[in-house]
Amino acid sequence: MPEKIAAGIIGTGFIGPAHVEAARRLGNVEILAVAEANEELAQQKAAEMSIPRSYGNYQDLLADPDIQVVHNCTPNHLHFEVNRDILAAGKHVISEKPLAMNTTESNELLSLARDSGLIHAVDFNYRFYPLVQHAREMVRSGEIGDVFSIHGSYLQDWLYLPTDWNWRLVPELSGDSRAVADVGSHWCDLMQFISGQSITRVFADLHTVHKTRMRPKKEVETYSGKELDPSDYEPQEINTEDYASVLFEMANGTRGVFTVSQVAAGRKNRLHFELDGSKCAISWDQEKPNEMWIGYRDKANEILTKDPSLLHEAAREYAHYPGGHPEAYPDGPKNLFRNVYRAVAKGQMPTDPDWSTFEDGHKEVAICEAVLTSHKNQQWTDVDY
Repeated sequence: MPEKIAAGIIGTGFIGPAHVEAARRLGNVEILAVAEANEELAQQKAAEMSIPRSYGNYQDLLADPDIQVVHNCTPNHLHFEVNRDILAAGKHVISEKPLAMNTTESNELLSLARDSGLIHAVDFNYRFYPLVQHAREMVRSGEIGDVFSIHGSYLQDWLYLPTDWNWRLVPELSGDSRAVADVGSHWCDLMQFISGQSITRVFADLHTVHKTRMRPKKEVETYSGKELDPSDYEPQEINTEDYASVLFEMANGTRGVFTVSQVAAGRKNRLHFELDGSKCAISWDQEKPNEMWIGYRDKANEILTKDPSLLHEAAREYAHYPGGHPEAYPDGPKNLFRNVYRAVAKGQMPTDPDWSTFEDGHKEVAICEAVLTSHKNQQWTDVDY
C-alpha cells in the first residue's frame, strides 16, 4: 500500500477544520501537523482534531521534514508572507483566497510558484460541485450555444446587524475590499471557469450599509451570530463595502452583472448564476446545489437533478453518489484536493491543472483592484492582469 502524503495546516479558524475534514476523506492524506499563533492554542486544536503534531508558529511546521503539503488557512493579511515561506521551504501549497492583499504580492507569488516547480492551488471550491462541472461542459460542448450574458449574485446575512463583527471588517487584516473580495471573488472565478473567458473590464458601485458598527471588546467566532451585552461593545467606523453591484465585460464580448451582499436577510450563502445562451439558458443556486434549471424559448423548461448517469462524462467523477443522494459544500474542497493530491503523488505540476492555481488567485486579486478603482473613479476600468 502506498504511503500517505503528509500535510500540515496553518490556521484553525472557520476554514482550517474544513480543510482537515476534506483532505482526510481522500484516504491517501495524513494531516500530520497543525500550526497556530501560540503553542497552547496549537495543542488545543491538535487534540480536538486528532492531529499528532502541533507547532506554536508556522515556521516550525515548515521546518518539519516529513510534511510535503501545506494548507494556508490564515487570515488574509498573512497569505502573502505564509505562501512565500511555504514555497521557500520547498513544500507544495494549497492557499485560501485571496492569494494576497494586492497584485504586486500575488504576481510575486505566481512567479515564485512557477519558478519553484512546486504544486500550487487556491481554494476556489465552488468549481468542484458536480453540476458546476456539468455547466462548464455544456458551454464547452456548444450545448448552450453562444453565451451572450451572465448574471447572478452572492448573498449572505452574517453581517446583517450593526453588532455583527468579524476580523474581515478591518481593512488591515482583510483588505480594502470586503464583500467583493470575500465572496464576489468566488462568483467571478466561477463564471470565468464555466465560460472559459476572462473578465476584462468592470464598472462597480460599492456601498457600506453600516458605516458604524459595534465592535466586541472580546473575540467572537466567525458565523457564530452571538450578541453580547451593550457594555461589551465599542463603536467602530467601517469603510469597506457591505453591498456591491458590478457590470463587467469578458474577453469575447460577453456582458454581465453581479451583486454581492453580506447584509441580505435570510440569505445564508446564496451563490447564484444564470448564463443566457443562443440555444438555452442555465441557472444554478449553491443553496440548492443538486438542481440546475435549464430554460428554453420553444419548449418546456427542465430541472436537471444531480445524477452521475445524466451528467457530461467529464463531470461524472465529481459526483460520488447516485441520484437522490445530495452532494454539497463539503464535497467541493474534497474534489479540489483530490485533483491536487493526484499531482502531488506524481510529483509534478501538470501543464494544464484541473484545479484553481496561483494564476487564478492572481486574476481574482486583479479583478478586485479594478472594482475598487472603478468605484473610486465612477467609470469603466480595465482589469490589469
